[in-house]
Amino acid sequence: MIEIGGKPVLQYNIELLARAGVREAVVNLHYQPDAIRSHFGDGRRFGVTIAYEYEPELLGTAGAARNAAARLRNGDFIVVYGDNLSTIDIAALTAFHREKDADLTIALFHRDDPGPSGIVAVDADSRVTRFVEKPRAGDVFSRWVNAGYLVAKSSVLDLIPADRPYDFGRDLLPRLIGDGARVFGYRMTEPLWWIDSLEDYRRTQAAFAEQAT
Repeated sequence: MIEIGGKPVLQYNIELLARAGVREAVVNLHYQPDAIRSHFGDGRRFGVTIAYEYEPELLGTAGAARNAAARLRNGDFIVVYGDNLSTIDIAALTAFHREKDADLTIALFHRDDPGPSGIVAVDADSRVTRFVEKPRAGDVFSRWVNAGYLVAKSSVLDLIPADRPYDFGRDLLPRLIGDGARVFGYRMTEPLWWIDSLEDYRRTQAAFAEQAT
């Protein structure tokens, strides 16, 4: 709910999905849930219908999807990390996912300092061959990172345990790749801003202020 350019980061992502033709969204809640509910309501003024799922204890990024599994069983679903901001073409990402008949597709961003992210290696067909979450300095093998926008078949939900926290980067992606699942990487060309720290926030604010002038 922190504001960039006069509106919450989450609102940018909701509007991004709406522009791509998404009409139903699920927002996972934990910290200050009422602030999010009061701003977005049922979502109609943003072009989507919003349902909410509450996590009393944090479940991890994949656990959050598992928490909403009952709402995600009708085919492919899109995952958006709430602290990232981008103009990524969601329609192109989902088209790539279906073209590859992927079990899961990760949007990839080329980052000069990949250490704080999950790094990805892909083959000539864009199939993911390796994924490491937040590698140590000496273990960086790629500058393509998980951008925080994913598309997955609903069948992957069955691989996420319901009784403990579970993460896409640390847990699910390495498991899928190890099991030979069809995991692909979509190389995005649009900008990506991450807001993991106060420094990131100030940099992103400055970038949006520059765009507005």
